[in-house]
Order: sequence, then C-alpha cells, then structure tokens
Amino acid sequence: MVVAGPGIGGGGSPLRWTDMKGLSLQVITGRWFMVFASFLIMSAAGATYMFGSYSNDIKSVLGYDQTTLNLLSFFKDVGANVGVLSGLINEVTPPWVVLSIGAVLNFFGYFMMWLAVTKRIATPQVWQMCMYICIGANSQSFANTGSLVPCVKNFPESRGAVLGILKGYVGLSGAIITQIYHAIYGDDAKSLILLIGWLPSAISLVFLRTIRYMKVIRQPNELKVFYNFLYISLGLAGFLMIMIILQNQVTFTQGEYGGTATAVVILLFLPLAVVILEEYKLWNTKKLEMNNTAPLKIITEKLNPDQAAPSAPAASSGATTNSLPDQPSSEKQVSCWKNVFRPPDRGEDYTILQALFSIDMLVLFMTAICGVGGTLTAIDNLGQIGKSYKYPKQSTSTFVSLVSIWNYLGRVASGFGSEIVLKKYNFPRPLMLTLTLLLSCAGHLIIAFNVPNGLYVASVIIGFCFGAQWPLLFAIISELFGLKYYSTLYNFGSVASPIGLYLLNVKVTGNLYDKEAEKQMAALGLKREAGKELDCTGVECFKLSFIIITAATLSGAIVSLILVLRTRKFYKSDIYKKFREQAAKAAETEMATTTNGTGPS
Repeated sequence: MVVAGPGIGGGGSPLRWTDMKGLSLQVITGRWFMVFASFLIMSAAGATYMFGSYSNDIKSVLGYDQTTLNLLSFFKDVGANVGVLSGLINEVTPPWVVLSIGAVLNFFGYFMMWLAVTKRIATPQVWQMCMYICIGANSQSFANTGSLVPCVKNFPESRGAVLGILKGYVGLSGAIITQIYHAIYGDDAKSLILLIGWLPSAISLVFLRTIRYMKVIRQPNELKVFYNFLYISLGLAGFLMIMIILQNQVTFTQGEYGGTATAVVILLFLPLAVVILEEYKLWNTKKLEMNNTAPLKIITEKLNPDQAAPSAPAASSGATTNSLPDQPSSEKQVSCWKNVFRPPDRGEDYTILQALFSIDMLVLFMTAICGVGGTLTAIDNLGQIGKSYKYPKQSTSTFVSLVSIWNYLGRVASGFGSEIVLKKYNFPRPLMLTLTLLLSCAGHLIIAFNVPNGLYVASVIIGFCFGAQWPLLFAIISELFGLKYYSTLYNFGSVASPIGLYLLNVKVTGNLYDKEAEKQMAALGLKREAGKELDCTGVECFKLSFIIITAATLSGAIVSLILVLRTRKFYKSDIYKKFREQAAKAAETEMATTTNGTGPS
C-alpha cells in the first residue's frame, strides 16, 4: 500500500508528514473526539439552570408578580424537557440536523428575551415572553438529544459513565457560563441573556459534522478513558468551587474574571490531550497490523471455502429463499397497537408504545414528577428565596454557582457510582434513585424552616440530588426498554419535569408566595400598583410551599420502591451480556475487513 512504505511502522521512528496527516484524520474522525465535542456542547447546554441569575431583572423590568415569574419558569422547563419532537426527528435524521435546529431555536428565543428586557422592542405580552423562553429552552433538548444519544449508543456498555460525565458537564455549565459572562459583560445581568443566546448556538454549529453514530467496537481500556475524562472534569469543578468561594469573599474586577474565564476554557479543552493520546494508540495499532500482516494467512482465508459454507445453503436453497420474505410480511400485518400490552422481556428493544404504556414507565414517570419537580422548583426560586430571607444580593450568584457545581457532582457520582455498584454488586439503579429522593427532602426542609445560613447548605444538597436523578433516570430507561428508540424514550422521561414544576412551582409556590405578599401589604395598609413587582419578606413566604414539596418528594421515594421490587430480578442478571457479544462480533468483522483489505495491495 502507499502508506506502508519503508521507514513507517517502527514504534520509535519520528512521525513524517504523511503520518501526521493520517494521525490528524484519525483524531478528528475518531470516537473519542466525538466525545470531546459532546463535552463542549454539554458545557454550554445548561443555561436553563441559570434562570435564578436573571429572573429578578425580568421581574423588575417587566413588573411581574411571583406567580407570573413562576409561570415563565414553567414554560422554560416545558421547553427544556419536552424534547419528544427532537427525539422523533433524531430517529429519522442524522444528529447534525437535530443540533442545527437546536442552535437556531436557542439564538432566536434568548435573543428575543434580551431585546424585551433591554427595552429594544415594545414590552411583549406575558404569553409572548413564555413563548420566547420556551423556544430558547427547547434548544437544550435538541443539544442533549443530538450529542448525548449518539454517545450512549456508541458506548452501550459504559452508559452509566457516559450519562454521568455528559450530564455532569451540563450541570457545570451554569458556573462555566457565569465566569465567561463576568469576563465579557461585567455585572450586567441583562447581557447574560444575550450570552446564553449566542454561545451555545455557536458551539453546536462548530461540531455539527463531528457528532454521529459509529460502529460499537469496545476497547479494553474504554472505562479507563472515561475515568481520565472524569478526573479532568473534577479538576474543573474544583477550580470553579474555589473561584466561587473567593468571589463571594472578595470583589473581583472584570480583568480578574477574564483570568478565571481563561483558566476555565483551558480546563475545558484539556480532555483533548486524552483524545489525541488514545487516538494515537489506535492509529499506531492499526498501522502495525497493516505492516505486519502475514500474506500466507490472507491467502489461506481467501482460499478456504469453509468461511462461506454456513451462508451458502441459505443463498442456494430455493425453499429458504422463498420463505424468508413471507415471514416479515406476516409480521407487518400485525397492528402495532395489538402488541402494546405484550412487550418483550426487560432489556430487549421495546417499541415506543410498549414502553409508554408499561407499568415500569408509569412508576418511573410518577417518581420523576415528584423528585425532579421538587428540586427544580427550589433551584428556580433561589433568587427570590434569598431575597425574602434577606441574604446579601451577591449571594444569588453564589447559590446558582453552588447548585451548578453540586449538580455536576451529583451527575458524575450517580453515573459512575451506579455503574460500579451495578457491575460489582448488582445494586439496582432504581434503589439509588430512591435514596437520592430521600436525601433531597433534607434540603427542602432546610429552606422551609429558614435555618441560619442554611440556604448555602440547601443549595448543595438540592443541586446534588437534582443532578443525581438525571443519569439514573436515563440509564434506567435505556436498560429496561432497550436502545432502539432511546432518543424518543429518553426525551419522554424528561416530560415529567415540567409537569412536576407546574404543580409544585406555579400552583403551589407561586400562589402561596403572592398570597403572603398581599397579606403583608394589607397589614401595612398598602395596595399593589399595576405594573409593579410583588415582594414578600420572611420565612412564611416559602415555609408552607416547601413542606408540601417535602411531602411530595417523600411520596415519590415511596412510589420508586415499586420499581425496585419489580426490577430486582432483572438487575441481578448480566444486563450487558448481549452488548459484549455484539461488540466482539463487530471487532472480529472489522479485523477481517482490515486484513482482507490490505492483502491484495
């Protein structure tokens, strides 16, 4: 072959121009570079969790009461989590189409909000603002579907680690964007809306052709590579945590924020070193195999008629050939509705309807409504809670950043941790989800009773629990219902979030807050003026709301125990066996293809 000239193939020989070109192509088109691109997309895809940073500006500029602001928050979460459309599009188009649509939606939605808040356009109606934030937030589901689903399908045996670290970067995105925002715009919170409009869109557009489905060929050190990515992301999270503490104690200038933002960007690109190293190993291995192939082995494989023997009868047998088309045609005549309540065994590929109508999905959905809905209500109201409980104004950014950091830690801990205990001890993921919900109850109670300085602790607990729920939820869906329609089922699992948010945030928290605020104004002999925000001060503003949220979360934990009992036998079995067999067959096929392809040349 052309590349197999003299001087190439020695492990210690310096790389020539042709080698550099081949290695560069290997890196850019490789599986690990695709994972790196997904990290960057995810690191900017969690802007919806930053609502607390700019919600006060929306409330004051547009004169909203708390119920209206929570309604806006609800439509934000509807957009972010109702990603069934992105899932269905992803079933029939390549991932770059999904990412392109997401980039357009993101820029349009947040750009229109920025125009409204900065008064560059006439003040929009409430329904228009709800539409803008819903469209902008819906881009998050497109970014998640377009990058996360291909990664899970490309690494099915490491799905817990994949979900944990990718969702971890989403969790970190709030703290990452905060540093970049302060470096570029200073303390102008309105410009934060503009930043989260153009930055995620730009990153998605850059990596459109990088994200794609690839052959599932498991490497022996696959999980080790993900651990290397994890260590780098932990370093990034640790750096952000230190900066958050320092920035809360000392006032940073815009130039100093520029220095921290530069460090953050460097840490974001550090996984690229791991990618290059791993792709170099793969490239070097392929090159050695090509140069060291034994010609006699190739000739023997080609001349051996036994290789084709098993498939020959099927091809030559008229009876078999004629009967093959008849079987699928009879299966196609069976309506999909007739099989809805006759699903396959757990772990096999369910159809979309079989999964949606299964008891397991119903239980999982109810659990997510209570658990995710409660923690997200707390996150979206952190700005108002801090203001009502008389925390310093700069503490709002601290709360948001703490939630972001611990959101990340919850995601990687549940992703990697559940993968470890599942493989070693067959510890079921649904039981870990139950324990997570129980822990989140402690954070809700701290808010309800306004423990001194407790909002910092509550931000940590709620951020961790909120983050931990997502990898567990999505991994359970992939394990119980298979990967064939995962992009749609993955997004259906997210629909529980806005339902829980609407019930617990809009109907409970928003209404009780406004009633208490009106009661306080009436006690002072004041009346609310039209177009002015409605403020409430004191522990009573959120006390009853978070007691109700605690009760709902506890109910979700009890419901999740039903799924634990239903799936206990499934999680005691080897749930990854079929993926190992598929990966082994794919590796053998690729090896045979490579060997036969190099023989003639």
